[in-house]
Amino acid sequence: MVIKNVELETVCGITSTIPDNKLPEIAFAGKSNVGKSSLINGLMNRKSLARTSSQPGKTQTINFYNINQLMYLVDLPGYGYAKVSESEKKKWGKMIENYLHVSKQLKAVFLLIDIRHEPSANDKMMYEWIVYQGYDPIIIATKLDKLKRSQVPKALKTVKEGLKLKPNTTVIPFSAVTKQGRDEIWALMDELIGYVPEEKKK
Repeated sequence: MVIKNVELETVCGITSTIPDNKLPEIAFAGKSNVGKSSLINGLMNRKSLARTSSQPGKTQTINFYNINQLMYLVDLPGYGYAKVSESEKKKWGKMIENYLHVSKQLKAVFLLIDIRHEPSANDKMMYEWIVYQGYDPIIIATKLDKLKRSQVPKALKTVKEGLKLKPNTTVIPFSAVTKQGRDEIWALMDELIGYVPEEKKK
């Protein structure tokens, strides 16, 4: 999809009502500092659409980005941030759970995992939880540029085994620096929302 227009349309806090959108939605989840904002900016070809920060836990709301009036990219709050109180974490958990239950348009959940490390307990919990909610997460292995090419196969194996991924789960390595993986992610999103580019319609 060629990005012509992106706007942050809705921001949902803990007490907000989830919008009843009419366009398809694709959600992105990942623990704090996994590179979610950088990924979203990379997908949109924008530098600062989603606020990146060296401080984890920046996204504390559910943010709905309207793309070309064709779909919503939904940015879910980062999880597993140590400095946030347990009660706050529970509220965020409830907020994400509520969204996964309530959204009528959610087509898929992408779960971001740092390719350099074995998945954390929080990552595993989030993966199992998304599966429990009835979705098969698509895994994006972020920070690909931090590894040598020879290290990638082993790192991907560690991610797959660490999460105990279901067979045939899609795993896409991604780098916000080189943009490797961007086209693959977009091709998958286009397919998920049933988008056909103009040139392919002819």
